[in-house]
Amino acid sequence: MTLFDPSPRAEEYRQKLLAFMDTHVYPNEGVYEEQMAALDNPHGMPAILTELKGRAKEAGLWNLFHPHAEWAPGLTNLEYAPLAEIMGRVHWASEVFNCNAPDTGNMEVLTLFGTDEHKEKYLRPLLDGEIASAFAMTEPDVASSDATNIEMAMVRDGDEYVLNGRKWFASNAVRPDCKVLIVMGKTDPTGPPHRQQSMMVVPTDAPGLTILRNLPVFGYTDRESHGELVFENVRVPAKDVLKGEGEGFAIAQARLGPGRIHHCMRIIGMAERALELMCTRATRRTTFGEPLANRANIQDWIAESRIDIEMVRLLTLKAAHMMDTVGNKAAATEIAAIKVAAPNIALKIIDRAIQVHGGGGVTDDFPLASAYAGIRTLRLADGPDEVHKRAIARRELRRYRDTPAPETVPGVSDAALSARF
Repeated sequence: MTLFDPSPRAEEYRQKLLAFMDTHVYPNEGVYEEQMAALDNPHGMPAILTELKGRAKEAGLWNLFHPHAEWAPGLTNLEYAPLAEIMGRVHWASEVFNCNAPDTGNMEVLTLFGTDEHKEKYLRPLLDGEIASAFAMTEPDVASSDATNIEMAMVRDGDEYVLNGRKWFASNAVRPDCKVLIVMGKTDPTGPPHRQQSMMVVPTDAPGLTILRNLPVFGYTDRESHGELVFENVRVPAKDVLKGEGEGFAIAQARLGPGRIHHCMRIIGMAERALELMCTRATRRTTFGEPLANRANIQDWIAESRIDIEMVRLLTLKAAHMMDTVGNKAAATEIAAIKVAAPNIALKIIDRAIQVHGGGGVTDDFPLASAYAGIRTLRLADGPDEVHKRAIARRELRRYRDTPAPETVPGVSDAALSARF
């Protein structure tokens, strides 16, 4: 037994999920693509996805991400990690089990901070997979990696707030079934930097809200969509402020921690899939009279990929364990570290797999090109690499700034000590 061995219930879910993927998801990857190509709306719902969601719900493989047993099995982060990895092997599989972002984070926010009305009107349909939601935080005119930059105005007017501003990369927002947004803006521009922001629940049919366009990513139009939104005098009742005025930054931190690690769990699944495809291709393709798998450089790529995956998985599991045992705040360094490491390592492995596939690797005949495009965006989503590295470095340096250098060290000369410190 090791610290990260799955619990009996997690292992039971893992086996059920593996069987479901083998029976229902992998055989229907081609069907999904065909049905999506036939839809008039690239953000619509293909019939196969509706069918598989029903099957998953019947199998009890539903809302596995949700930590609150009232709504779901109540798995811990550590128990959910291997399940998210399995789902991540197919880019649309998480939605089959109602475990797709950004709905997962929004459901947790509504569970923790929503009113009874929010839970009845929006949370319940989200938990049942009947509607979709979006999280509107990022803005086109500011560096949104620093949330204190956010410019959307939320001005109090009696029992309402008036919203004006623009948002973009609001995932899900262009989907026809997206019915609600969680929107972050400034209610007190002159207040303390981390108390200026608030979050509000806004229906997508609110007067004055325009869903302007979808933003393609590397030329791909993702089904989930990345919406650009314009708010022009959108009126929001004061009762729809989450947690209270000035709590937006705190809610964002609470929401993004689990969301970041969920992304990383799924990314590991895609990295595993890329390694499988690389090995399969290498054994079946011949150059100059020998299989690619016999080439030393290809063997290096395969070995390095296995090492990379195991390292990043262990770091992810450590972060999940810490979140469960000491809390998200104490696990902040590990969460930031995995958010940097997982996408970068996955991109490296996918790139190797593309190279082994030759020209086919950059086409849509294989899932590698779209996987690369999708995972490349995750070096920006939920905070770019540079912000997470900055946070890690500041925590590391704090340990030395807060601890005076010793004046003497037994067995070490003053000259050596000076050189060291």
